[in-house]
Amino acid sequence: MNTQKYLKNVVTLEYDPSLCIGCRLCIEVCPHNVFRMSGKKAEVIDRDRCIECGACEINCVTGALKVNQGVGCAAAVISGFLKGGEPSCDCGGDSSCC
Repeated sequence: MNTQKYLKNVVTLEYDPSLCIGCRLCIEVCPHNVFRMSGKKAEVIDRDRCIECGACEINCVTGALKVNQGVGCAAAVISGFLKGGEPSCDCGGDSSCC
């Protein structure tokens, strides 16, 4: 199981368990094991594992999951590396940072 974390408490992932129908697609498509089944519904294990790839939202037929794809940690880490600085998920209004 992948337990790598990115930047703490910055992910845009939102989950509404009242909309979950227990189809398990989020669990199957998530590359970082953010979800697991708890009873008949998905449960977020650790939001800080999310890389905001959007696979869960794209595959969620009920709209229980929302995430701003490519704007968070994964983009910030890559951008920080390429620019030679620290990763930052806060663009401060600069849309070119992510």
